[in-house]
Amino acid sequence: MIRVLLVDDQALVRAGFRALLDSDPDLQVVGEAADGEEAVRLATETAPDVVLMDVQMPRVDGLAATARITGTPALAATKVVVLTTFELDEYVFGALRAGASGFLLKDIEPQALLDAVRLVHDGQALLAPQVTRRLIEAYVAAPATPVPAPPVALPDLTPREREILALVGRGMSNHEIAAHLVLSPLTAKTHVSRILTKLGARDRAQLVVTAYEAGLVSAGS
Repeated sequence: MIRVLLVDDQALVRAGFRALLDSDPDLQVVGEAADGEEAVRLATETAPDVVLMDVQMPRVDGLAATARITGTPALAATKVVVLTTFELDEYVFGALRAGASGFLLKDIEPQALLDAVRLVHDGQALLAPQVTRRLIEAYVAAPATPVPAPPVALPDLTPREREILALVGRGMSNHEIAAHLVLSPLTAKTHVSRILTKLGARDRAQLVVTAYEAGLVSAGS
C-alpha cells in the first residue's frame, strides 16, 4: 500500500485527487493539508510514502514545506512531488533543489497521476524531457537571475560519469542513456547509482539540477 499526503489550498482540487487515489486499491490517502505548515505537521505525524505538494499556498508555501520535509531525517523515505503549472518555472527549479523528486502539471490525466505516484514510490523521478527541460531551461536562461555562481566542481566523478550525468540532466532514462552510449541498460543503471552515491543526491531530480549547476547542460542543449 502506497500512502499519500495531499497538499493544496483548494479543497476542490484535494477532493478530486483524493477520489482518484482512493479508487486505486494500492493507494491510500493518509491526510490532507491546506498549506505548507500543516503539510509539514501531517508529514511528520503520518510519514507518508509520497506527498503531492502545491506551490502557492498561505502561511508556508510549497517550496519551503518541501525543504523542511526532505530535510527531516525521519522522513528520508518520503518523496515529494510538486504540483505546478508552466508559469511557475523558478519555483519548480527551487523545489527540485529543495529535494523534490519531480513535479506534475495540475491538468495531468488521471491514469498518469496514478502512474506517477507509483513511479516516485519506486525511487524514480518525474523527469519527462518535454516538461523538465522546458521548465529548468527557462529558469536557467532567465535574464532576471542574479550573477551566476561558478560551476559546481565534480572532482569525484570519472569522465564517463560526467558524461552520463549530462545525459541525465537532459532528461534521458537509463535505457535512453544505454542506447546513446552503446551500453547495456544494467551498466547505465549502475553508473547512475554510483553517481547518486558519490554526489549524495536524493534521486535523479537532484542529478538534473547538479548537471545544470555544473555546466554540463545548458539551456537549449
